Amino acid sequence: MADVTPTPSAATPAGNDTLRAAAWMVGAILSFSAMAVAGRAVSFELDTFEIMMYRSLIGFALVLLFASALGRLPEIRTRRFGLHVIRNICHFTGQNLWFFAITVIPLAQVFALEFTAPLWALFLAPLVLGERLTLQRVLAAFIGFAGILIVTRPSPDTLSWGLVAAAIAAVGFAGTAVTTRRLTRNDSLTCILFWLTGLQLIFGLICAGHDLDIALPSGPSLPWLLIIGLGGLVAHFCLTTALKLAPATVVMPVDFTRLPLIAVIGMVLYGEALDIYVFIGAAVIFAANYTNIWLESRARRT
Repeated sequence: MADVTPTPSAATPAGNDTLRAAAWMVGAILSFSAMAVAGRAVSFELDTFEIMMYRSLIGFALVLLFASALGRLPEIRTRRFGLHVIRNICHFTGQNLWFFAITVIPLAQVFALEFTAPLWALFLAPLVLGERLTLQRVLAAFIGFAGILIVTRPSPDTLSWGLVAAAIAAVGFAGTAVTTRRLTRNDSLTCILFWLTGLQLIFGLICAGHDLDIALPSGPSLPWLLIIGLGGLVAHFCLTTALKLAPATVVMPVDFTRLPLIAVIGMVLYGEALDIYVFIGAAVIFAANYTNIWLESRARRT
């Protein structure tokens, strides 16, 4: 999640901005949830590298289409290409592990562990952005780690590759977040999305085709792949728009409703049990994230 705490415009009442931000977040939540369901649907005939390749192909075509239509192709630059590569290695790794995790462990566990990404970003920010690692951030990270332990309850009986994959995916998403924040200092959203989809299309093609055997999607899988390709772009656009309208302290609690929603989806569609420990651990993770954002937002105002 981007670290943005904008001030509502004077022309629009703050209450209206909050409602609009909540509406955009509904779009993000539905898009993220649809991606999870679609990812499971196509996982029976495509591996994660193939899913990423087709997702990036759809996204790349859409970015080129809209950038061309809006006259924004000149915004695409190679000046910070190395950082774009690092960002997309982080995202490609995280997203592949996420697609793997949603096929082998309950969806609620995947989403709960995904909420740890901002906490991992606290440790990466000093390295990438030169930000100071404060005692407040360290405490938030340790509280969040306690939440991870509650969600995973690591033991020989409960620990699985799916949980490990979901946890590492969150680290990849954290790397994506901090490198994105650095790129947005000079590059436009069009430029970032172009390299996001273009580089990950190349990564996906290389990884999926290393054995010279890339599976073609069947007719029934095509709509699911379209949902995956559209879902990622729509989700991040909605999230970014919401953060422009309202502070992260407002947006984040709405985003957290992804967890109970995906838990219900998992129960209805896949018969997954509602694990109380997942909700307790996720609440601890959320509390750590929210408290850190609230304190930093308050410090900026003083």
